[in-house]
Amino acid sequence: MCGVIGVSGVPDAARIAYLGLYALQHRGQESAGIVALGGDGQARVVRGMGLVSEVFDQAALDSLPGTTAVGHTRYSTAGSSVLANAQPQLVSYQHGPLTLAHNGNLVNAMALKARLVEEGSIFSTSSDSEVLIHLIARSKQPTPEGQIREALEAVEGAYSIVLSVGREVYAAVDGRGFRPLVLGQLGGGVVVTSETCALDLVGATVLRELQPGDFVRLVDGRVEPLAPLGRRPVSRCVFELVYFARPDSTVFGESVDRVRRELGRELAREHPAPGADVVFSVPDSANAMALGFADVSGIKLEHGLIRNHYVGRTFINPTQALRVAKVKIKFNPVREVIAGKAVVVVDDSLVRGTTSKGLVQMIRAAGAREVHLRLGSPPITGPCHYGIDTPTRQELIAATHSVEEIRTYLGVDSLGYLGLEGMLRAAGPRNAWCHACFSGAYPTPETDDIARRLRTAPLAEAPA
Repeated sequence: MCGVIGVSGVPDAARIAYLGLYALQHRGQESAGIVALGGDGQARVVRGMGLVSEVFDQAALDSLPGTTAVGHTRYSTAGSSVLANAQPQLVSYQHGPLTLAHNGNLVNAMALKARLVEEGSIFSTSSDSEVLIHLIARSKQPTPEGQIREALEAVEGAYSIVLSVGREVYAAVDGRGFRPLVLGQLGGGVVVTSETCALDLVGATVLRELQPGDFVRLVDGRVEPLAPLGRRPVSRCVFELVYFARPDSTVFGESVDRVRRELGRELAREHPAPGADVVFSVPDSANAMALGFADVSGIKLEHGLIRNHYVGRTFINPTQALRVAKVKIKFNPVREVIAGKAVVVVDDSLVRGTTSKGLVQMIRAAGAREVHLRLGSPPITGPCHYGIDTPTRQELIAATHSVEEIRTYLGVDSLGYLGLEGMLRAAGPRNAWCHACFSGAYPTPETDDIARRLRTAPLAEAPA
């Protein structure tokens, strides 16, 4: 998952992009970058590994003048976590500097890259996003719009993308609409970004969310709708609402906070915990779910785990070793709340199981009499091919183990997953949802890359 932002027609655009990336930091913590287009027509770039606050300082922002900027914060789903893969990507192009910031994952990138290499293309990164740059450069269409359109219609999978060609900014969402992208007005300029929380931070007013297949051009603060891209059956990613998006955002027309509260209510109806003394969340993405669970169950809501907010999200760290190391420094139990109690712990999902097992051990050590784990989504049984870090089935505990086996492994007294129908009821009828990681119903055709990710290698021992 990544966060993208484009700014058009705003003085000191790079500073607006910088603030927006702060609001999108939850979408990626490996690298961050901004490209700014100055009045002299030159593109200037600052990219680096780490958090937004680690990459940019006053001097860096002073080096990025101009009224047009494109920004990106990344965690890797395709391509390794190295500086060469940091975005936005910037290349020289026949129509001026070309900048690209991509959120999503292209499922036919491997096949396209192999063809392009055979035809003489030389790749400088291992990111799937670079395929788009080569497709644009090789297009015979006479205009940047036509070249970008041809490239986007050649790829399959998920993209919510921001590009700039000179001072013109283009934004597009794939025909299925997997990932969010929203337009906002800022004075006489326009901002396009992944979530409304970024618009809130920079002081922009929401104009509208881009719909599946939407393609627009931003020129000097004007929004010019372009002919839509080929539309497909809509498949909005429901996991955006379950986990990724910030609760203060509106995503796919839905309040993230409202959906998460309703997930908790559905969870309490499906998997009550009679006799429990307190309920608390695994902060922060499950906070609203715990509120909803407490509302329906009548169990007292408490703060049982305190999160260290100076530590990043464990799920989106790129290696298992980093995820394990961060569990203990990220959470600490409140013993006065937990000791001697039967507790209900509400979390949004269970991916690999490592984080949850460590949390349960902490809660037991704090004196809990019983631990009942409730999850606000169904078992994740398949990898996501559209931008989430679950590359193979063998990493997913629910793909290879029953609910009872998982309960035993985690060391909880009971384990309850929200069912698929309950999750979709909470998400609402406004959209058609992609729930492939839960149901196995993938909305795109199978490619060699998808087939590789779906293979399940046998585990030699219990999940760790």
